[in-house]
Amino acid sequence: MNIYFFLDLAGTFVFAISGIRLASEKEMDIFGAVVISIATAVGGGTIRDLLLGSTPVAWMQNPVYLYVIISAVVISLFFNRYIFELKNTLLIFDSIGLGIFTISGMQKALEFGLSTEYAIILGITTATAGGILRDILANEVPVILRKEIYATACLIGAILFLILDKIGLNKELNSILTVLLILIIRTLAVKFNISFPKIKA
Repeated sequence: MNIYFFLDLAGTFVFAISGIRLASEKEMDIFGAVVISIATAVGGGTIRDLLLGSTPVAWMQNPVYLYVIISAVVISLFFNRYIFELKNTLLIFDSIGLGIFTISGMQKALEFGLSTEYAIILGITTATAGGILRDILANEVPVILRKEIYATACLIGAILFLILDKIGLNKELNSILTVLLILIIRTLAVKFNISFPKIKA
């Protein structure tokens, strides 16, 4: 098992929590929360694998993914007071998930022989598609379609990862730095209301 498998599991865990977090805000029942949690956690990876022709998709080949999601749900339910009452927890978990899935999605694409450009696209797809499904199921406008800096943070992180990988930086340290960069970009963008201009008719 390599680092990218564990990154995939870590991304699954934090995205599952972000799904539960939004379900809690919407006051859904436990079934609805679990559905959103699963969609958030494995939605991006499922689309990635289908585009790569890697079937059955990763989470259907290894039950560990389901165990990770179940663990996230249980932890969220038992420690919801500590997790959900923290300010901006959805932003934090979402941003960490973005960073982790950008890396794992991009790496899997490279392992399938895709060019760097398409690897970046698949990395961003892996990172953002789960959040899109989460927001749609919760009757929210997907974050990626709002004015927030979202996919752009993934793009910048992906470029940093490739540069550091090219110069031979340790993969674990490279992954940590990439996730931190995406988290910082997202946090600063939200805090200081940094966004692209809206298209006006």
